[in-house]
Amino acid sequence: MIVAMDGPAGCGKSTIAKLLSERMGFLYVNSGNIYRALTWAALQKGLGLNDEAALISAASEVSVDYDKGGSILLDGTRLSTELRSAEVEAIVAQVSAIPEIRRIVNEIVRRLARGKDVVVEGRDMTTVVFPQAELKFFIDASTEERARRRFAQASSLMSYEEILANIKMRDAIDRNKKIGALKIAPDALYLDTSDLTIEAVYEKVYSKILHLREAHGE
Repeated sequence: MIVAMDGPAGCGKSTIAKLLSERMGFLYVNSGNIYRALTWAALQKGLGLNDEAALISAASEVSVDYDKGGSILLDGTRLSTELRSAEVEAIVAQVSAIPEIRRIVNEIVRRLARGKDVVVEGRDMTTVVFPQAELKFFIDASTEERARRRFAQASSLMSYEEILANIKMRDAIDRNKKIGALKIAPDALYLDTSDLTIEAVYEKVYSKILHLREAHGE
């Protein structure tokens, strides 16, 4: 079974997806973390946004995988805090807007999900990567609420105002990408989490999965 989730930065989809993975034994794949890993790898090579060809080349040369705990592995090395560094945050949205890099990441996600029960989340999981997913969700929240959540959990030194500005910038990029723009799939369940607890959102998602499994006699 493929459970696909889309939504803007800071909406809570990662937390919900992780809970589903832990409680239901699904593989968890965060496409955003793959873009972050590729961005981090590019930065380690001294590459910037002005050299798109080099960014694409670097993305195609690395190996990306996940371990059993849901941590991302880049060429066999586990990444954690590196993915949320200020340097990665500053350019990951622009890197993810490069069409060829999106193609590379989409193929990675499909490979990781092949033949498994998986919950995948990102910006275009329901519309581009897995339009055939058994269940689709669009998780959302107000811009201000998303910034507050990121500020509360941020390990960087960014202020609330800086995080809010970054989220607004990323929203604009995500919604205007030539390929894989953030939008709501017609058959996706829309959930505004602004005033909901994590458990309340989880129960809404879990009930849909349970209903589908019961309908299939599982």
